[in-house]
Amino acid sequence: MSEKSIKIGVVGGTGYTGVELLRLLVTHPNAKLTAITSRSEAGMPVADMFPNLRGWTDLKFVEPSAAALDKCDLVFFATPNGIAMKDTPALVKAGVRVIDIAADFRFKDVKLWESWYKMTHASPEIVEEAVYGLPEVNRAKIANARVVANPGCYPTSVQLGFLPLIEAGAVDTEHLIADAKSGVSGAGRKAEVHTLLAEASDNFKAYGVPGHRHLPEITQGLTQMAGKPVKLIFTPHLTPMIRGIHATLYARLTKEVDLQALYEKRYADETFVDVMPAGAHPDTRSVRGVNLCRIAVHRPHRESCTDMVVILSVIDNLVKGAAGQAVQNMNIMFGLPEATGLNQVALLP
Repeated sequence: MSEKSIKIGVVGGTGYTGVELLRLLVTHPNAKLTAITSRSEAGMPVADMFPNLRGWTDLKFVEPSAAALDKCDLVFFATPNGIAMKDTPALVKAGVRVIDIAADFRFKDVKLWESWYKMTHASPEIVEEAVYGLPEVNRAKIANARVVANPGCYPTSVQLGFLPLIEAGAVDTEHLIADAKSGVSGAGRKAEVHTLLAEASDNFKAYGVPGHRHLPEITQGLTQMAGKPVKLIFTPHLTPMIRGIHATLYARLTKEVDLQALYEKRYADETFVDVMPAGAHPDTRSVRGVNLCRIAVHRPHRESCTDMVVILSVIDNLVKGAAGQAVQNMNIMFGLPEATGLNQVALLP
């Protein structure tokens, strides 16, 4: 498959996730972009909206009905929630594989999804077969999947942070805490008061404390890792930066374990998870623009918290938290080396 091009359609290419996906695909050696859809911008050259793509693509946005998506090998949905579930069944029937970067197929419990997303699910039969696209957990299933549900950004950072401890049975899964912070791009490319420069800059606040849509997604993943129900407190925060997620995770140890060795062994063969040296504090700028999760694990001062562990997990919410992970999943689905098209270096400063 490495010498064959993959005919790709992108549905919803005008948001931050969409343009990030395009940035990665236009330099991917096996990706052949054939259509980028937008109802509102049909006819506009993509590079006119996103000047960073000037010289990389001559495509124009097209109406979804004119995109011939059923002739693609793969279609990405970089759309709001509720779009992919309507169009995916026909694409799958036509032999097209699908990666949804939104949340339409992430929950296995359709009723739970409907209660959080406040709409009736249009294709529960697709939910049954869709594979949750966290490669570090589901790589083998992703390889054969027709439909992949790309994880959310917060869920990626939190699940990868807790994964080694839960797999090892080393923590109390009744009392997990995730304190996470995200840049403003996580809210999407739309006009809302709380994301205006004068509102978000020089400011810091929590939101979604009574309940956030990513909470049941994270809990579902951690429950599958543990093989039993888990209990999680998840508090997201909005920070005055454009990109990045920093998740500070807390858990109570149930047995003594060499934490550094545990994490290093679990992620030794994972290209896109970097376990930092003992005592390190990863920062969000170290993963800006790259498909990488950087993790550090700490024990607090022994006199105050003898049995607690603190995990620091950072990602770029638009890359490992969205578009980059989607390309990683594409590589797995089409038998390519997993890092194909994803070997960027983080941007500094």
